[in-house]
Amino acid sequence: MEKFVVHGPCHLKGEVTISGAKNAAVAILPATLLVKGKCHLENVPNISDIRAYCKILESLGSKIEYVSDNELIIDNSEVSSAIASYELTSKFRASYYLLGSLLGRFDKVQIGLPGGCKLGARPIDQHIKAFKKLGAKIIVRNGNVYASKTEQLKGTNIFFDVVSVGSTMNAILAATLADGITTLENVAKEPHIVDLANFLNSMGANIKGAGTDIIKITGVKELHQKSSYSIIPDQIEAGTFMAAAAATQGDVLVKNCIPKHMEPITAKLIEAGCEVEEFESSIRVKMDKRPTSFNIKTLPYPGFPTDMQPQMSILLTLGEGTGTILETIWESRFQYTDELNKMGANITAHGSTAVFTGVEKIYGAPVIAHDLRAGAAMIIAGLCAEGQTEITEIHHILRGYENIIGKFESLGAKIEYIKTEDDE
Repeated sequence: MEKFVVHGPCHLKGEVTISGAKNAAVAILPATLLVKGKCHLENVPNISDIRAYCKILESLGSKIEYVSDNELIIDNSEVSSAIASYELTSKFRASYYLLGSLLGRFDKVQIGLPGGCKLGARPIDQHIKAFKKLGAKIIVRNGNVYASKTEQLKGTNIFFDVVSVGSTMNAILAATLADGITTLENVAKEPHIVDLANFLNSMGANIKGAGTDIIKITGVKELHQKSSYSIIPDQIEAGTFMAAAAATQGDVLVKNCIPKHMEPITAKLIEAGCEVEEFESSIRVKMDKRPTSFNIKTLPYPGFPTDMQPQMSILLTLGEGTGTILETIWESRFQYTDELNKMGANITAHGSTAVFTGVEKIYGAPVIAHDLRAGAAMIIAGLCAEGQTEITEIHHILRGYENIIGKFESLGAKIEYIKTEDDE
């Protein structure tokens, strides 16, 4: 069993450098399959989801050279298989991007249904709708998704029934080499969607409008090799350290981030009473008092990101007054509130709403990381708590944060990583 033991309380102080964006990298890695040659990627986060993706690519025939922990050269010139096993794809949600990229290259594709954090129903119906509109045949059976085409995919108009990051990116991947123009409407606008489009455009794709309401993709015959491409900084990792600085009443300079991407989080931190100073590629967060309570409603970008509400909840837990979080994206995102209540929080969660009545102190306790972002919230809570907090199920955390313990320790935190043999 693996666990983190967090010793609190502490005030985080210093500088931290943000890694490449997980949510961009998990789409860009499979996007390299559209190139029958080499892709040189920089600022790749060294996390378990990326390592899992590399194993999948290698199983398909990719040759991967690890220049460093954060730099890869992927050679897809000899990829011959379009079958990704359930054993590999079930480890994380973003494995579904293989469908869009492999459909652009092969006539028949088979991947196991994706896994990932348990955040409620996470259907892929909008992905399937897009593939079918482009001319593919899709069958879901026995834990696998089978996709096939009898001719080149054809450009078309696709209107998504709901705003979905995953289906937007998968449609972009599938339409890049399609014949004709594909127009996507009611699309997601997140920064990692723009990064995927920029990556593909750098290799000769013709994608316009990423980050806006309508995306137009003019299909091209082929993509060419790219000398190098650097993945954008991780918006959610940056936000996590910003929230941690505020919750621990610390003073942290968050480096290698894009302040524009952080605006929804920055606005709430200022509302909570933080001092926030923006620079060209960094943000300083300083807090020297108990937070003022506030309200959050999660929304697609540029609204407040659902992936940041668990971390920001620690400010509400310790805030003066009562605050609320309305979760509009994932139905089961409040599992973590039971863990915070174990630590002395006063939270009532029901359905899509959680009400936080602020307390002056919380106390260390054994807690569970129910998902990736909830796990990050448990670390922040442990840093604020009196005493020792043991966090289990930390594999969720390691999926999305590179060297998270080392980064927190560089800011003055005391966190132990403990691995023991499983009970017989």
